[in-house]
Amino acid sequence: MSSVFRYIRKAPRIAAAFVAEPMETWIRFHAKFANFGSSRRPRCSYVVDPDWDRRLHEMLGAPWPCREAAEFWTLWPEVIEALTAQGMRIGPASFGVWNDGEPELVRAVWCLARHLRPTKVVETGVARGLTSRFILEALEKNKTGHLWSVDLPPLLEPQLHAQIGAAVGDRFANRWSYIKGSSQRRLPGLLSKLGQINLFIHDSTHTDRNVRFELQHVYNALTPGGAIVVDDIDLNWGFHAFRQAFPDQRSLVCQAQPITPDLRRFDRRGLFGIACKEVRSQSPPRPER
Repeated sequence: MSSVFRYIRKAPRIAAAFVAEPMETWIRFHAKFANFGSSRRPRCSYVVDPDWDRRLHEMLGAPWPCREAAEFWTLWPEVIEALTAQGMRIGPASFGVWNDGEPELVRAVWCLARHLRPTKVVETGVARGLTSRFILEALEKNKTGHLWSVDLPPLLEPQLHAQIGAAVGDRFANRWSYIKGSSQRRLPGLLSKLGQINLFIHDSTHTDRNVRFELQHVYNALTPGGAIVVDDIDLNWGFHAFRQAFPDQRSLVCQAQPITPDLRRFDRRGLFGIACKEVRSQSPPRPER
């Protein structure tokens, strides 16, 4: 009953969203109802890889300890200070109910971008753009590559729209393409246009249905040796289903480390996953419709 009252309270904002973005609002609400059953499943249990960062570099054939990680830790406080100077609080539930990119997740993406030297990177979900910023910084250091970011700003939180991509700034116009819209609408067409990609990061709607949709489409386009990063895997069964479908793929379950403890999570931290596509692998399943 409380959920009904919640929707009643939000009715004016829902109506405004339908006027501004009718198709995207319909897709979002349809997705919420479609996910109702899976949201009531018990939490997916994972075994964390305690030494995931070393194993990741072994998978990439990159030196360990990682010299590029030092570059990350030099840049991280600069980016955070620039955002806080604009009056933004950083950490769990600081962008509406959503989190900014967490240091361990962003560091993993940074190392992947530096070592893989990708020419085509796709991410879903931007918010303030912490992860986007570090991908772009890595591509700039590599002197090659472009990032396409698919993001639907919060439909019921228009006051947050001015903060979208705040961490990116205007330095990377030649390396960054921001695509406004949900991954359900925008991702298949983008992947068809790009043909193949080298690195993918999921950080959009964390439902079982959406994660499966994105990963099944992305796997078709991912080059052998390319990598997938999935944030917040403990919130749904999507990454678990992907690993079951491709048991021969190398994958890692990594412990997140938010800036401050996230009291909503089972361990106050949460998890993210990484998978690397083998050079020779089985045919992917057909994408869900």
